[in-house]
Amino acid sequence: MSFKFASKQLFVTGLVFYKCEKDGEWNFNEQFNKSWVNYTTCINIEDFEFRQQIILIYCVGYGVSLVALLVSLALLTYFKSLRCARITVHMNLFSSFAMNNFLWLLWYSLVVNDQDVLHENKLWCRVLHVVLFTFLISNYSWMLCEGIYLHTVLVSAFISERRLLRCMLALGWGIPLLTTSIYAPVRSVLGENVDELGRCWTQDGRFNKILMVPVVITVFLNVIFLVNIVRVLLIKLRKGPANGGSGSGASRTSLQALRATMLLVPLLGLNFLLTPFRPEANHPWEYVYEVVSALTASLQVSSLNL
Repeated sequence: MSFKFASKQLFVTGLVFYKCEKDGEWNFNEQFNKSWVNYTTCINIEDFEFRQQIILIYCVGYGVSLVALLVSLALLTYFKSLRCARITVHMNLFSSFAMNNFLWLLWYSLVVNDQDVLHENKLWCRVLHVVLFTFLISNYSWMLCEGIYLHTVLVSAFISERRLLRCMLALGWGIPLLTTSIYAPVRSVLGENVDELGRCWTQDGRFNKILMVPVVITVFLNVIFLVNIVRVLLIKLRKGPANGGSGSGASRTSLQALRATMLLVPLLGLNFLLTPFRPEANHPWEYVYEVVSALTASLQVSSLNL
């Protein structure tokens, strides 16, 4: 998942124009209640339009995923007979994703697309930033919980699911709360310039490393869990009834393992390994990266629900 806000610098060297009316006063914009200034020569229009398209991809993807999540949560809540530790972990993961998707839609509509809000840098938009990232990190922490749960259930035959679930709840919601409770005061106190303290904290900076630590650890651990889960699955499948039949048992086992792996990749968040490093600005692959990142980030949950 990218920590960018589609707030890439769009301004280049150019001239700013004020229009002087016949009465000697600057042209006044009644809608914004201030003098109108022409910045059009200072904006990379092509890049600006592309950024708007990326935001649209994110919004559509998050909207589709949010609907799928709400339907899934409604079904899991309605059919109480399905309730167990595994489903409870799934429901917490889905709830985390639902809140994250809703907050991203709120962020894009209220903050990113409103230059006045970015300029005023009010407290509420900074609070929204912190809450947004709390739920963003909770996505990763709950994907880690999925990995730990699956790995524990497969490897350890005798374990108290109730105790395991309590640990998952503490881990899933504790990691993001701890991370942002460190990030917010550190950025508020140690921030030194407009990029670090202004524009609703949309600009990336040195403090984003605090947010990235649990994300990197989560993905790394889930890679290890995935390898071992697939290894255990292969062993179990080879010992199954498939080997007692025809010679196609080995291929059937491989196919089942492949299907399990394809399901676990989005469940454990390993699709984000496709976009770990962002190309430099104006790199030929930058636009491709932005599109792939937007699709994988916003539609991940839709793939899980399918």
